[in-house]
This record gives sequence, structure tokens and C-alpha cells, in this order.
Amino acid sequence: MRASSRQLPLSYLEDQQAQRPPNFIPIYEPWLGAREEAYVLDAVRSGWISSLGSYISRFERRFAEFCGTAHAVSVSNGTTALHLALHALGVGPGDEVIVPALTFVASANAVTYTGAKPVFADVDATTWTIRTDEIERLITPRTRAIMPVDLYGQMAPLAEIEEIAHRHGLWVIEDAAEAHGAAIGDRRAGAWGTIGAFSFYANKIVTTGEGGMVTMQDGDLAARCRMLRDHAMPPAKRYWHDEVGFNYRMTNLQAAVGVAQMERVDEFIARKRAIAARYLAQLGDIMGITLPVEPPGTTNVYWMVSILVEPPFPLDRDGLMQALRAHGVDSRPFFHPLDTLPPYRSEQPCPTALRLSRAGLNLPSFPRLSDAQVDLICETIRSLASDPSHVH
Repeated sequence: MRASSRQLPLSYLEDQQAQRPPNFIPIYEPWLGAREEAYVLDAVRSGWISSLGSYISRFERRFAEFCGTAHAVSVSNGTTALHLALHALGVGPGDEVIVPALTFVASANAVTYTGAKPVFADVDATTWTIRTDEIERLITPRTRAIMPVDLYGQMAPLAEIEEIAHRHGLWVIEDAAEAHGAAIGDRRAGAWGTIGAFSFYANKIVTTGEGGMVTMQDGDLAARCRMLRDHAMPPAKRYWHDEVGFNYRMTNLQAAVGVAQMERVDEFIARKRAIAARYLAQLGDIMGITLPVEPPGTTNVYWMVSILVEPPFPLDRDGLMQALRAHGVDSRPFFHPLDTLPPYRSEQPCPTALRLSRAGLNLPSFPRLSDAQVDLICETIRSLASDPSHVH
């Protein structure tokens, strides 16, 4: 049989690569090196390539130490981390969980998986994180938990949220997927509330390709998460299942990458903060551009260096994105507010989240971004601010 001469359609990734001009600056790329390669090869040679192996426990111990928690339990991704946290606490049908309207959809989906209802709170116009007065307003007899999100690397007001939760007898599930190493005072993301949840997707500060982690101080809660992630099989009784569990385990291969990443996490964070400082110094005086903040006493890790594009800047957000791409610079819009998405649509979406979503833009923020590349991006934005027709 003669082979067909028809070309197969390009995949999304191949299509994106084909459209990129030379010297294209991506929005993000992981920082992987010889150490990650060596540890993965070691895991392969050990024969332990699934969900058992020494790198799993090493990664969990190191991550718990980094966050300042007694326990860390690895999982398959950040969404399963959120779902496992909610399920382990007993959130279920008839319950409500307060979630910020401006976040990635996984925050609300994880609540929905349990049969509970996500209730959307508006966000602060300056920090872009959940407002505490909104939390207070939305608490009902059905409320079981609050899920603050550390958006784009900026911590939510966790101290105030913990006080509200304590007063109302609620759990706090900190969605720290985007905030590895962020802190309020000396207390890092993942060490607040009842339980924290992280993502290690390829564009996160620490990556394992896919992967996630839940962090907590409570040993009983950690044990329950470990059991539930492994089909709810108790460690002392193989193939016995008292309840429905999940296959949410991380592989030893992924954990090997994670161990290597944690050996350089301080370097990653320092570089990301330096990149943010360079952006802020060069874009701070442009009319119509609003920069991210770092409230006193907090550490923003700038997972994504993000800006708002509003009048009198001569282009709107989408226009600036198109112009940047024409100059070989990738960018991303802010998340759509969750209460504007079809599964969660509200007739009265949260107004601040909606405004930020329409104006917000993520700039390239990966740790290996060079100073020269940051300068080029800033020079391009400054040029467009003075002459919006300046597009290749």
C-alpha cells in the first residue's frame, strides 16, 4: 500500500512554534539542568519509576521544610491537591466554599468535584487577591471553608482570613499553586490555614512537569491524605478499602526532578524577584500601566510579572498583546473571572475581578529571562506608549 502524501495537521504546539519569529521570548519555560537529568537517570536505573521510591519521600521532606510545615504529601497535580484537601476535610454536597472570583478555574472545579458549591468573592483592586469584607459578607450556615488564592505570587491576606475562619469555625484551604516561597513575615505560603495546595506544572516556580503537593501541620490530616491519594488503601492492610479513594500519586521520576529543583529554589526566587524589580523600575512611570504591589511585611515571588493596561495608555490590553507578539514577545491575559464562565455564570459578576480581568496582562517571567530581554520588552512597551503604530 502506498503511503499517503497528505500532511497531518499540525499540533497546537507545532502550530505555535511555526508562528514564532526568530529570537521569540516565551511567556515561561522551565529551568532544567544537569542535576534534574542525573536524578531522573538515577531513578530510572533504580527501577523505581512509579509511585514508590526514595525521591518521593525526599521531595516531600524537603518541601515541608521549605514551607515550614510538619508534613507534605505529594500528588499528581495542583488540581488533585485542591480536591484531595477538600475531600480529606469532609467538604461535600450541601456545603459552600468561598473562592475568589479572579483565579484559575481549578480552584472552583475542585470544590465542584466534592459536590459542594463554590461561592465567589470579589478581589482587592490593589493586591488582586480575595477581600476579607467579601468573605464576611458571603458566610452562611452552609459555609464550610475559605479558599484564598495567592494570585500570581502575591499572598492573600491570610492572617485576617485565619481570624475570620477561627471566629466562624471554618477551614482554610490555601491555594498556593502560584506562590512557592511567597510569605507574610517569616511565614511562607503553604503554612497558613488548615492545609495548603501547590502545583508543579511546567510553568511554576518549582516544576516536576506535572505534579502537586498538600502541606499541613496536622499529622492525622497528612495520614488521611496519604491514604486517600492511594485508593484509600490503609498502609497496614493491602487491597482493603473502607471508602472510595483516588489515584492521585506522584511518580518517583517526577519527584526526582522536584528534588533537584528544590536544591535551587532560592536561586529561582531571587532571580524572579530581580526580574520583577527590573520591570518595575522601567515601566513604573508609564501612564495607564499599573504594576503589581508588594504590601509591607510580605514577600511577592512574582510567579508572573503582571500589569494592568488601561487609559490613557494608547492601546487596550489585547492591542498591547498583539503588538508585543509582533515584536517577538509572548504574553498572556489575566484569568476570566470564574463567575463569567458558563459553569459558574452569575448575572452580577464581581466588578473588580471583571475590571482586572479585562485589563490584566502577564509578561515573560521565567527565571532564565536575561536582563537584556527584560530591557527589550520594556523598551517595546515604552515605544508603544509614545507611538502605538510602532508595530513591525
